[in-house]
Amino acid sequence: MSHGYESGRLNLPFVGIATFAKKPYIADWDAIEADIAILGAPFDAGTQFRAGARFGPRGVREASTLFSFGHAGAYDHEDDATYLGEDVTIVDMGDADIVHTDSVTSHANIEFGVRKALAAGALPVVIGGDHSVNIPCVNAFDDQGDIHILQIDAHLDFVDIRHGVTHGHGNPMRRAAEKPYVTGLTQLGIRNVSSTAREGYDAARAMGSDILSVRQVRELGAAAVVGRIPKGARLYVTIDIDGFCPSIAPGTGTPSHGGFLYYEVLEILQGVAKAHEIVGIDLVEVAPDYDHSGTTSILAAQVLLNFLGFIFHERTAR
Repeated sequence: MSHGYESGRLNLPFVGIATFAKKPYIADWDAIEADIAILGAPFDAGTQFRAGARFGPRGVREASTLFSFGHAGAYDHEDDATYLGEDVTIVDMGDADIVHTDSVTSHANIEFGVRKALAAGALPVVIGGDHSVNIPCVNAFDDQGDIHILQIDAHLDFVDIRHGVTHGHGNPMRRAAEKPYVTGLTQLGIRNVSSTAREGYDAARAMGSDILSVRQVRELGAAAVVGRIPKGARLYVTIDIDGFCPSIAPGTGTPSHGGFLYYEVLEILQGVAKAHEIVGIDLVEVAPDYDHSGTTSILAAQVLLNFLGFIFHERTAR
């Protein structure tokens, strides 16, 4: 006897075209009908050290196929919950068009894609690219009401201007904090020697930032960290893969030892999904060529899919 879910193709992870989680590709951005819209932002001209994050979207998409077995969602025995079932629709918009050496045009194209996802009522999920791609992402929220930014990162990224550069990957959180609709930032994982000078830290705190290192987060615990985010705030979440320890995420341009382990971040993301409306996500700085095992891309895909599972599980519960 054939079960319904066994009809059609088996569609194993290594078969077919590598869209995100093997979800449908939508070339017409005016025809998006989905809960979640994935956009690649393969731009890495904002980097100050090793390039290569332009291949992040491709790497994360390929890794995400590992988690696409689920005809009926993904069951987690620990939570006794099925995540991303058939009631949650995901589409892959492909990539924003990148013009080499042209940051302004490339960023504008990323912003255009995020605006199209928002206009369709989908949750925009942007895969970078270096962290500068967060700037056009946050720009796209200028008509979406107030947001609070949760950043997982090794670096504060709060440089105002350096040698005339205002839109590189060291600037995004400063550019975000300047927005009238960004009500504050929670910056987690910031550690060691940072690319931001002391003045940047002072400015960040003056502009409403709560900054915690990995060790401070560990001392507090996930629940207490989540509790520091203002109640009722609508969250935009930006995840730099170098927030994780390079022992589990070596595939990044500026690795910083002493980073988070998987569950430390996952528990925070699950906590904020329960406590807050999540309005946008980006995951940046995956540079697959520095990690020939593919582990970094798998980590990125796993974090995104789990976080999306938590978000829509809570939306259904509400």
